[in-house]
This record gives sequence, structure tokens and C-alpha cells, in this order.
Amino acid sequence: MEYQEIEDKMQKAVDYLCEELMGIRAGRANPAILNKVTVEYYGVQTPLNQVGAISVPEARQILITPWDRSLLGAITKAIQVAEIGVNPINDGNGVRLTFPELNEERRKQLVKEVKSLGEDTKVAVRNLRRDGIDEAKKLKNNNEMTEDELKAAEEKIQKITDKYVAKIDSIVADKEKEVMEV
Repeated sequence: MEYQEIEDKMQKAVDYLCEELMGIRAGRANPAILNKVTVEYYGVQTPLNQVGAISVPEARQILITPWDRSLLGAITKAIQVAEIGVNPINDGNGVRLTFPELNEERRKQLVKEVKSLGEDTKVAVRNLRRDGIDEAKKLKNNNEMTEDELKAAEEKIQKITDKYVAKIDSIVADKEKEVMEV
């Protein structure tokens, strides 16, 4: 029985959750929101962070300073197409993104999104648990594992699952707290 493989897959699910949560802004400017934005640069889709410097000059503002000023229009267009919820402002030297203060309704909406992502990740972890237990049952049916070994395998897989579900709950709770802070 390969427990490490199951644990690695569960960790990947948690990593994906963390990556997705970085894209949810909590009233503060977070450059991670731009991770999935790509700009056409000499005919090739290039990640935004590879065509310019991304900085946070103020708590609710991101400044993108391209290394090639001819990209300002393309960067502005790419951000608009990405639909991150902020209109870019081209000031001739760079592109500014100013994030508005979140109202209570929007915060609650973001918390629902966070909880939904957390639940989806838990479902993925539970599916990995089911797959691991099914694999153990196949081994038992092929007489490669005894009944006692099957029970032990199921318990070990359940402990791994519980560990990752608790980790997901903790990550989601932290993000909810961050979103609800005024």
C-alpha cells in the first residue's frame, strides 16, 4: 500500500486551494491576483510578472512598471480581459490598479467563495481517500493483503484524510478572517 502517494496527492489539492485563495483579494492589494494574467509580448503569451516590475506602493494599490513602455496598452488590455474586478489606469509610465474598500455584502460574498473552494478541496481529498481504500480492497481481494491489514490500511488512510481536512479548515478559517477584517 502506497500511503506517501495518497498524501502527496492530498498535499497537491491543498496547494491548489492556497493558490486559488491568493487570487481572492481581501481589500488589500496582493500582487498574487495577477499571477494568471498574461500579456502578448512579441506574439507570445507571457506572464505579467515577466514583462515588468510589480510593486505595492500603497495598501490598496498595485503598480506595474513594464520594462518596455510599448507594452502599456497590452498590459491594460490583458488586465481588463482577466476580469479581476479592478480597472487599470495607464499613467504613461506604468499601470496602476486601485482596489476599492470592500463593503460588507462583498465581504460576505467572498467568504462564501472561500468556503466553496474549501469544500471542493475537501471533496477532492475524500475522493483520494476513497481511491486509496478501493486500492486496498483490491489487494485484499487478490489475496495480497489480509483482513487485518485492510483494516489497518483503512485506518491509516482515514488518519491522513483527517489531517488534510483539518489543514483545509484552518486555511479557510484564516482566509475568512482576513476577508472579514475591516
